[in-house]
This record gives sequence, structure tokens and C-alpha cells, in this order.
Amino acid sequence: MFRSLIAISLAAMATTALAEAPAPAEKGADEQRPKQLLLVSFDGAHDNRLWARSRDIAKRANAKFTYFLSCTTLIPRARASDYKAPGIKAGRSNIGFAMSAEEVGNRLDHIWKARGEGHEIASHTCGHFDGKDWSKAEWLTEFDAFDRVLANAWKDNGFADREPAGWADFVDNDITGFRAPYLSAPESLFQALREHGFRYDASIVTHDPTLPVEKGGLARFGLPLIPEGPRERRIIAMDYNLFIRHSAGIDHPSKADEFAERSYQAFRGAFDRQYDGERIPLQIGLHFVEMNGGAYWIAMERLVTEVCPLPDVACVTYAEALDMLEGRTNPAAAPGAM
Repeated sequence: MFRSLIAISLAAMATTALAEAPAPAEKGADEQRPKQLLLVSFDGAHDNRLWARSRDIAKRANAKFTYFLSCTTLIPRARASDYKAPGIKAGRSNIGFAMSAEEVGNRLDHIWKARGEGHEIASHTCGHFDGKDWSKAEWLTEFDAFDRVLANAWKDNGFADREPAGWADFVDNDITGFRAPYLSAPESLFQALREHGFRYDASIVTHDPTLPVEKGGLARFGLPLIPEGPRERRIIAMDYNLFIRHSAGIDHPSKADEFAERSYQAFRGAFDRQYDGERIPLQIGLHFVEMNGGAYWIAMERLVTEVCPLPDVACVTYAEALDMLEGRTNPAAAPGAM
């Protein structure tokens, strides 16, 4: 379902050797150094088994994650016509729909429990369509559909009696972040995000890890290009892009260990460069799909369980990062989109 995504890489940059686990910064000269932030996010957030797995990883690693939710996963196939994307026939979705109301109920339980555990739920629209040609009004229509589906999800699936107290307030006030499907982010999107009241967007790509850029009241985070592989060619720090590079988008579970090691080395190298350097937040994106035998989840889990417990590291949500980075953003900088 992610075959349309485009893997992006740039020419090799000078490599930085991977070291052993970094020691916590010593007091004294480095006492004022900020914590190293690591932001791990998941696009789609549908598979209930991976909801459980990600929440378990977070508990063990002292980490908080951001889940960019696609709202058609809260609509059973039997009610697909309830959703219509701009310019698309009703009942269509690039990522399908839920198989049953029971599946949706389990997913809603995970969403609510994850929120209670300190994770962030953000928006990935509904049907995972490429909105590069959408107008501001069309983006706003999609945002409204997301809000409506999420607000009514318990009732519409026959679980009105299970809806938690506070759900309506959560939908109205807690969904403050957004990532566009395919990282497709035209100017019309940013206009719509501001009008709809989003606090940040995480759809652009930057050459290196950067601080979020404030523009027109909207913070823009960029997934970085990180060195990867024997030739240290840069690639978006996201599982799908690694999947394309490693196996041309064809699953090879037998090579899971090899691809997991390569991905871990890339993630860890990118982390160590920031930890030992300027301590710019590092972002890593995954999907709720175990590509190449789960190689990229394995690499992520290894990274977060190693670094998140360190006293001068914070593995946080995007919303938390914005609060912690207050005063460190650069409002005059260009967004840095590739």
C-alpha cells in the first residue's frame, strides 16, 4: 500500500565512525547542553498487533511516540461509502478500510490507552491520497472528515457505551500535528493547516537534522536524510525508503538480520552525530508494516532501548519536542524542503 512512495537519496557524505554507547554528558563544561531529543513516529497506525508492540517497546525504553493516524482504519469496509476524499469517488481509500467493527473497537482501545501513556495521536488524513494538487479548501474538507470520523468512531461502530469520558475533548483539542501522505506538502496544505488550527507539520524533508522552523504560526519539522550503507549514501530516515533501497520494495524476510543491522547502524550513526555535536533533534519515521521481516522495527527497537534511558536523552512526541525546544527554533530560516 505504500508502493507509491518515492525513495529519496543524495550523494555520499563524509562518514562518522560508530562508537560504543555514548556516556551521559559529564557535569561541568557540558552542564548546560540540552538533552538530545529523539522523535520516533508511525504513519497509518492501523495494525492492532503493532499498536501493542509499539506500546510495549515504549514502556521498556522510557519513550513516547507520535502516531500519525489514518482515519479510514476506523471505518469498516461495510461503511466505506461514509468517506469521500476530495476529487475521489466515495468509498475509496489507498490503504483500505477496517475489516470489522470489532477490529475498530480494539484499535480505539489502543488509541485511548496510548494517549493515557503519554503518546501523541496526530493526523495522517483519512484515505492516504496524494494531495499535491489539492486546494486549501480541499485539504480543509479532508481535515473535517478526519475530525468527524474520529469524533464519532465509538458510536458509529456500535460502542457508544464504551466511549471514554474525555474523548470529545481529546478530538477537539489534542490533535495538533500532521504528516501528509507521501510527504506531499504543497503551499495549500500549510495554509489549510494554519486555518484548521494545527500546531505543527512533519511532512517536509531536510538534508540534515534541523530545528523546527516557525512560519506563519505553524512549526515545520523535517525528516532528515541520513547516511546509510557501505557507501554512506543519504536516505530519508524512514522505513519505506530503506525498504526500497535494500530490496527494491520486494519483501526478503530471509535478509531481515542484514537489513536490520544496516538500518540500526544508520540510525545510531545519525543519533551519535547529534548527541556528540549540536544536539539537534533526530526524527525517525516508520509505518505499521513490518517490511523485510520487520528489519526496520528491529533496528528502531534496538536504538530506543539503548539510548532513551540515558539521563541526557529524551525520546518524546512532536508536541513535547515543541515545548522543550521553545527558544531554539529559527523563525527566519527557510523550511529546507527537498
